Amino acid sequence: MSSLLVEFCEQTSPQVLQEVRSAKPAFRDATRVHRSFLAAAEKRALVWMAERMPRWIHSDHLTILGLGSQLLAGFCYALSRWNPYALLLVIGCLALNWFGDSLDGTIARVRNQQRPRYGFYVDHMIDSVGALFLMGGLALSGYLHPAIAIGLLIAFLLLSIQSYLATYAIGEFHLSFWKFGPTEIRILLAIGNAALLFKPVVHVLGRGPYRLFDIGGLVAITGMVAMLIVATAKNTRRLYLEEPVR
Repeated sequence: MSSLLVEFCEQTSPQVLQEVRSAKPAFRDATRVHRSFLAAAEKRALVWMAERMPRWIHSDHLTILGLGSQLLAGFCYALSRWNPYALLLVIGCLALNWFGDSLDGTIARVRNQQRPRYGFYVDHMIDSVGALFLMGGLALSGYLHPAIAIGLLIAFLLLSIQSYLATYAIGEFHLSFWKFGPTEIRILLAIGNAALLFKPVVHVLGRGPYRLFDIGGLVAITGMVAMLIVATAKNTRRLYLEEPVR
């Protein structure tokens, strides 16, 4: 039946059919939901910096800075296997990553130069690649068991997939879970790096020694899996109620 309608349109008005075929569906920008501990203060600081940023610096420059600094952080983690002071370089890379990754979208919004599809796609592909390098560097560092590093990467990617699917299906993009967002995670990682210099192994409940980052990694995996289960159950229930079978 549909093929007959297409043939009819081609015979009667081929120009109209071509316009329909070439038309792009309207893009629906998702609502950003960010309720982390530092979200409000961070937003004020980012807007303040964006308003004073030189005009020749654009969002793409900051995006590249964010990616490059995260790749360098992974390299420094690998280097720390031979020189523990490379952990301090990781802290500097995390600060640069926050600056680039957090400010690129803020500058676009402040200057009214938003590219929602481009920004969303590029930013989150970069996040995935950056996470791969960061966990790879940690796995090579000797401070974290490779299996735990792989578990962290899988948990992060699954949580990211859940967030991206919710963005499409529900129209809400959550930048944080349970008051924790990327900025809080960077701060915890920086504190952990400093602690590694003084106490790379710990005892837990009278047992050990265990590597500090092995304990921290297992706690992080447990937390991310719990976030994933709760968010998935919540969104599934919401979509089920919003789309009942008639």
